[in-house]
Amino acid sequence: MKERKKLLAVALLFISTLPLGAQKKWTLDDCIGYAMQNNITLQKSRLQQQSAAEDVKAQKGALLPTLNASTNQSAGYRPWQDSGVATVTNGQVNSKVNKDYYNGSYNLNAQWTVWNGGRNRNNVRLSELTAQQSELNVAEQANSIEERICQLFVQCLYLNEAIGVSRSTLETSKKNEERGREMVEVGLLAQADLAQLTAQRANDEYNIVEAETQLASYKLQLRQLLQLTADADFDIAADAPLPWGEAVGGLTEQALSDIPALQTVYEQALVSRPEIENARLGIESSKLSIAIAKAGWLPTLSLTGGISTSTNSLSNNGWGNQMKTNVNMSGGLSLNVPIFDGKQTKTSVAKARIQQQQAVLDLQDQQQQLYQTIEGYWLDATTNQQKFRAACTSVASSQASFDLLQEQFNVGLKNIVELMNGKDNLLQAQQNQLQSKYLTLLNQQMLRFYAGSNQ
Repeated sequence: MKERKKLLAVALLFISTLPLGAQKKWTLDDCIGYAMQNNITLQKSRLQQQSAAEDVKAQKGALLPTLNASTNQSAGYRPWQDSGVATVTNGQVNSKVNKDYYNGSYNLNAQWTVWNGGRNRNNVRLSELTAQQSELNVAEQANSIEERICQLFVQCLYLNEAIGVSRSTLETSKKNEERGREMVEVGLLAQADLAQLTAQRANDEYNIVEAETQLASYKLQLRQLLQLTADADFDIAADAPLPWGEAVGGLTEQALSDIPALQTVYEQALVSRPEIENARLGIESSKLSIAIAKAGWLPTLSLTGGISTSTNSLSNNGWGNQMKTNVNMSGGLSLNVPIFDGKQTKTSVAKARIQQQQAVLDLQDQQQQLYQTIEGYWLDATTNQQKFRAACTSVASSQASFDLLQEQFNVGLKNIVELMNGKDNLLQAQQNQLQSKYLTLLNQQMLRFYAGSNQ
């Protein structure tokens, strides 16, 4: 899946360099590949993922010793200093008795937490899990966008073909109206019946306009989801098969192709869907949170060390000699044993265990939601495919019946009511066929999408 999307992104970059007239219409894969690279919401999620990766580095850095350097420079003034009294500064006897003086100190301190109940290492592991969850959040966001693109794209395909059917119906209505005028002229049809034919033709024109408006609206939603500018050349490839159907044939053949088994899709989804993996990582994170909380009952051992020196303007020694002779080195171990912390650790452990139980329930909830979603798509795909097969037969029968009615109407054997009823029956059958066809395609696409592959 990832490799296919990378190839799509490269292809889109190449297409964007072509002249406007050479640009092809967008397939479903084109739309998905472009959105994966350019959607602003996805880009923000990827930045959050990068931030989580930096948090991992920060937690790993907490395992290392710390080293700090500091210095302090100060000046002083003692207006009532006796001229014959020596002073002591930083453990050194100063023979000078100047009223104004200058001090300097220089320190280098190091500290390393040798052991703190495993808290630092568990924090590293927890930050790594958080980074993985952040990556999975990006995948979830991408899946959500991909699903929406697929829904809009298939809706555009449906309306595009529906407009074609409506135009064909309009042509039939125009022929009937023209034939009605001829029959009125020879006295075979009443003027009122001609008015009905005219009204039907006008209604068919209205249906085309309405369908074209809906198609434009869905294309606009798709363009906005892709975040294309208004001046960008955009139209869908209405005749191209969906990504998994190149070897099957056209859209009709795809709609009649085998539907993946429900249990197979669910089992594949359990190992491929990011929301399931995210929930599993949530359980692992909660276990680490318990271990980190329990570390509050354990002692902490730290290693410390430092080196310092100082200078003073009241000393007879030079600055270099003072820096050398005043050097003071120290080192030690610090052991901190918690005895009573006001039940803070006990409370933290209890809350961490509650979080673990919540994480387990979250996983179960995600699994149930996933099964219900897949079951809904599978049921819709199965029932609509059955409806599509029946609708194909119904359209053929209604078309043959209407053709016969039209011939009989032309010779005056059928009246206007029978003709219009036959046309309405044919149009209804065609609409049922289109709806069941594209609902089947959409749900088939969703099943393969949830299974982790469009092939």
